Amino acid sequence: MKLLSLFSLSLLVCSANLIAQAQAEQPEVVEEKVSKQEMLLSPSVAFSHKKLAYVTLNDGTEVKGNITDLDRKKGLIEQVKIKDGSGKKHKMKPDDIKHMYLPPSGLTKLSKAYDVVFDSKKWNNQRLNQDLINQGYAYFEQTDVKIKKKTNMLLVQLLNPSFCENISVYHDPKAKETKSLGVGGINVAGGIAKSYYLKKNSDNAAYKLTKKDYQKQFTMFWSDNSKIAESYPDGKWRDLTEHIHLYNSKN
Repeated sequence: MKLLSLFSLSLLVCSANLIAQAQAEQPEVVEEKVSKQEMLLSPSVAFSHKKLAYVTLNDGTEVKGNITDLDRKKGLIEQVKIKDGSGKKHKMKPDDIKHMYLPPSGLTKLSKAYDVVFDSKKWNNQRLNQDLINQGYAYFEQTDVKIKKKTNMLLVQLLNPSFCENISVYHDPKAKETKSLGVGGINVAGGIAKSYYLKKNSDNAAYKLTKKDYQKQFTMFWSDNSKIAESYPDGKWRDLTEHIHLYNSKN
C-alpha cells in the first residue's frame, strides 16, 4: 500500500509539473499571436467628455474642446458637438470635418495598452499627430467610400495609424466580428472584423473588402503588387495585415 501511495504521489507531482510547465509556456503563444495581429486597431465606440478633442474643419479651422454629444446613425457619425475653452458650443457635420482626434473613455488605461502594442519611434507618417495617437486618441478622417456602384463621403476611423504610408484601413460600422483578442485593455483586430474599407493612397475612394468575398476580390485589389499574390497565393483574410505590410514595402 505504501509503495502504491508513493507511486500515486509521484504521478501527482509529475502531472502538476507538466501543468505548470504548460501554463508557463502559454504566454509565449499568446504573445506570438499578438505580435502577428496587433497592428489593426479595434474601433472606438465610447468617448471621454473630460479629455480634449481636436477637430480640423475643411476650411482649416481648428476646434479644441470637450465632447458634449456625438450623434450616430447605423454606426456612422452624423454630428459632433463640442464646447471649447471659452464655453462656445460647436455643432459639426461630417461634411464639415476634414479629420479629428477623439479621446476614448478610459483613456489612461488605453494609452498604456498602446505602449505595449506600438513602438511610436518606428512611425514615419507625418500627416498624423503621433503624440495624440500614442496617447490613445482615435483618429477619424473624411474619405469617399465606394460600395458596389455607389460612392459616399464618410467620416470613418483609421485603424492602421502606424502603417498607413501607402494604404489606409477604415472601420466599417456595419461589419460583423469574429472572436476578439484582448491586449492590455484594448482589442486588436488582424482579421477580427469581417469587413473593412481599404483605400490605396493613389485612389480617390476606399473600397469595401469583406471576409466572405476576399478571395474573389484578392487578385484584382492587389493587382499593382505582384509580390502579394506570389507570397500569399491562397489570399486568406487572416493574412490581410501582412498583405498590407507587403504592399507598403513596395516603395
